[in-house]
Amino acid sequence: MREKGVPHDSYTLPILNGSVVLLESGKRFADMIHCVAVQIGFEYDVYFCNTMIDAYIKIGCFVNALKMFGEMPHKDSVSWTSMISGYIGERNVGCASGLFSEMRKEVEANAVTILVMLRICSSVLEGRQIHGHAIKSGFLVDQSVKNSILKMYADVCNADDVETLFDESDKRDIVSWNIMISLYSFEGNTLNMTNCFRKIWDESKPSIETLTLLVSGLAEAGNLSQVRQIHCLSIKNGLFDDILRTSLLDFYAKYADLEASTQLFTEVLYRNCITWGAMMLGFIENGYFKEAIELFRQMLAAGVQPMAENMRNLLLVYTQMGALQLGKSVHGYLVRNSFFSSNEENRSLETSTLNMYIRCGSICAARTCFNRILVRDRVTWASMIEGSAIHGKGFEALELFHQMVEDGIEPNSVTFISLLSACSHSGLLHEGCELLCSMKSRFGIDPKLDHYTSIVDLLGRSGKTKEALAIIVKFVIFPDSRIWGALLAASRVNVDNKLGEYAAERLFQLEPNNVGYHTVFSNVQASAEKWDVVEEVRSSMKNRNMTKHPGWSCLEAKGTFHGFVSGDRSHRRTDEIYDMIECLGRNTLDIGNLSFN
Repeated sequence: MREKGVPHDSYTLPILNGSVVLLESGKRFADMIHCVAVQIGFEYDVYFCNTMIDAYIKIGCFVNALKMFGEMPHKDSVSWTSMISGYIGERNVGCASGLFSEMRKEVEANAVTILVMLRICSSVLEGRQIHGHAIKSGFLVDQSVKNSILKMYADVCNADDVETLFDESDKRDIVSWNIMISLYSFEGNTLNMTNCFRKIWDESKPSIETLTLLVSGLAEAGNLSQVRQIHCLSIKNGLFDDILRTSLLDFYAKYADLEASTQLFTEVLYRNCITWGAMMLGFIENGYFKEAIELFRQMLAAGVQPMAENMRNLLLVYTQMGALQLGKSVHGYLVRNSFFSSNEENRSLETSTLNMYIRCGSICAARTCFNRILVRDRVTWASMIEGSAIHGKGFEALELFHQMVEDGIEPNSVTFISLLSACSHSGLLHEGCELLCSMKSRFGIDPKLDHYTSIVDLLGRSGKTKEALAIIVKFVIFPDSRIWGALLAASRVNVDNKLGEYAAERLFQLEPNNVGYHTVFSNVQASAEKWDVVEEVRSSMKNRNMTKHPGWSCLEAKGTFHGFVSGDRSHRRTDEIYDMIECLGRNTLDIGNLSFN
């Protein structure tokens, strides 16, 4: 165009400015357009300047945009709004608010300005000021402005103002209804949420987003029947997309309906890492670990790049299975692919890796992993403290706690549960009691039932059963089955049959069908050689069809998993396994006999 000498008019350069943002070398072309504008005398044209400022902001040249804005002799509402939006993009909320105040002295804000300012309202007071300005300026007739004000009030959790504005509206579109459903979903108010959904049909038709919001809200409340109804409704009305399918998939998986989850997974057209992750987590939470691993392999084969959440799921599988070597291979993959970055989501992978080593029995590798974590938050410290507790390293757990406090990390209630557990497993009675006292006196944390349960367990393991009972009677207002269970276990360790009967009586009132507690009580009576009571308890369990779930474990050998269930002889090498166990048993007896001779 320039080669043929065709002159530019007032629309040519603005159109080019709109195209600059699509180019990789956008800054170079933007500067070129700006130079041409100066040469032909368009540098002060308001329309051109507005498009130029917008282009500079979108390609990341905020300083250029600010300079141009400052040089403009005449600015309209679009000019001011573009710069306010630019400041928001730079996360400079203070300057954005200041510029809005300055703008109101020069020109009248438009509806777009109101929409932009609503994005940065962080309090009800700020929101009400913008709301008031919108009323005075007559912008509430604009449905997008009204919806943005509704969303602003919902975001700052001001339900009263949301409901008032919504009820006063003479016209409401599906976006308005979705905002209300989202608010009630956040509050956990399923009744209002479903009432809104029923009323939608009187004024408009629900969208796919409406159904997705409903599924999320009802899923949090665990309302299986209503979610199934929404699912049927979506099929009937042809309202389906991959996001809704993934939400339903996730819900069904959480409630162990893997058949429905798998069916929805096959229906998802474009599976991203979120879809794969939801299905994978569903398998994990329901104990289908091999299926979860196979699904991860399929995801890689499909060319989907795993995200932090997918890798966390894989680590969780190997943690549950105790697969240390495979867990190590995932750790290596994470290091090689730079997953351990400053990004908060990726950083949590370090804690997941740490937990994998702890749960797989490699406390030394866990400590090495912990020492390499540069940014340790409270969760990381708590994981390492808990790991030390699990492995019976009580003193190490206490040292970690003191180091954590020295590093300026404030402990919370969960930290002390891990610490008291460490003291209990290591027999550190004095240290445990000191920790309980320091919770309130030093850190201002009121001990809760979990803390008293740990103390009861600690006292019981140390033979202080009377003191343990005194803790329950004196400090615990509403003792639950956990704390009575700790006392029952203590009675078995200390062969205190009377205390065991007392604890069992309360346990059976709270959880009459708990198989575990009946079994422990039976063992307490067996320790006291009260065989008639043992027979009575076991007969009662049999008559009530109370059976323990068989114990299971798996073993990793040369990269292959071998699963074992108590009493199961289905493994292809069962005979060899039992022969080896018998051989080991004989050798152990021989060694024992030698030591006594």
